[in-house]
Amino acid sequence: MANFWNKALGFKAGEHSVRTEIVAGLTTFLTMAYILAVNPSIFGALDMPKGSVFTATALAALVGTLVMALYARKPFALAPGMGLNAFFVFTVCLTMGHSWQFALTAVFLEGLIFIVLTLTKVRSWILNAIPLSLKHAIGAGIGLFIAFIGLQNAGIIANNDATLVSLGDICHGKALLAIIGIAVTGALVILKVKGGILLGILITTLIGLLIKDPATGAAITTFSGVVSLPDGLGPIFCKFEWGSILSWDMLAVVFTFLFIDMFDTMGTVIGVSQKAGMVDEKGNVDGIDKMFLADSIATVAGACFGTSTTTTYVESASGVGAGGRTGLTALTTAACFALALLFSPLFLAIPGAATAPALVIVGVMMMGPVVKIDWEDFSESIPAFITVLLMPVAYSISDGILIGVISYVLLNALSGKFKKISVTMWVLAVLFVLKYIFI
Repeated sequence: MANFWNKALGFKAGEHSVRTEIVAGLTTFLTMAYILAVNPSIFGALDMPKGSVFTATALAALVGTLVMALYARKPFALAPGMGLNAFFVFTVCLTMGHSWQFALTAVFLEGLIFIVLTLTKVRSWILNAIPLSLKHAIGAGIGLFIAFIGLQNAGIIANNDATLVSLGDICHGKALLAIIGIAVTGALVILKVKGGILLGILITTLIGLLIKDPATGAAITTFSGVVSLPDGLGPIFCKFEWGSILSWDMLAVVFTFLFIDMFDTMGTVIGVSQKAGMVDEKGNVDGIDKMFLADSIATVAGACFGTSTTTTYVESASGVGAGGRTGLTALTTAACFALALLFSPLFLAIPGAATAPALVIVGVMMMGPVVKIDWEDFSESIPAFITVLLMPVAYSISDGILIGVISYVLLNALSGKFKKISVTMWVLAVLFVLKYIFI
């Protein structure tokens, strides 16, 4: 039986540690568990039942991550994607005026198209066409992006009308808790404590019991219970709107979902795979087609359950940073999502300020590939720098990749370096420009 599971999960007894993989899976789950609270809140704007959306979110994450664990055998976790859920609710439904059933149909169609693109290897063909310098930049850019997410979630970085962002109130509340957590987690990592990132999350959560939120006067970490039975999916399960599938609006929405999901996923897979050492000397990712297929299947399943596009989560980097390298990491994360269906109050008690330190520390770990970029060759370094910079400031992995590719083709063409530009890169650059013009 042990040999079966080793083969099923890509686990090798002499090379991998069960304890490390399980700790990595727990770490990944704790850094992305916020989606269980955020997704129902976002969909609440459409008057969709929050309890059902919570169940759909957990089930979509469970199914997607299980496929990643058992089929792709990689340490990545999936869940309904941030940004994609906002596009679903605020653009497709509230701005364009379509029903949530229309949007769910678009997500379902997108998933089916992605399955076809994956089986025909179109997605891996596009990924392999991206120059190595941009692949290195993607990993580093994602590091900055997730660190920025962590700082923002903790209130260390705050919104500011004059400068867009500024330093928050770091002497009180959740920002103070996050700073303490960064110090604790950083020390554990420096001391090479096994499971240091996970321990950092748990210790910071406990410290949150002692620090009050100035806005509410309550402790930042609060427990509302332990066990809670999940709501049923009946009101949102397979509620598709087939009468609109041939409309121009449906075409535009599906195409937009495709673009955002494809390049968010590509960026995450490249960046986290680099950190895990699962790339060759050309930056190509081992087992990429299986990972893409897991992502596609998860999107179709998520649409059936009643939620937005399910995608590979950038927070998977936290588990990889904790040592996860096999499907056992993903299997552990999937098990946590299954438990969350029954123990949601316990998992949701972990505040964003407690997971922020993990994202910051993992951001540091993901900056390594920048040293592999030839900074003296400006035809490589300028597009790479643009890619790294845009991910956090545009708050989008996909925009960083798209504009990075456009700038690579444009700058090399203007400087006469046509031999460096493949036909695929020319096609991608044109498509990306058209995307910004028309979508």
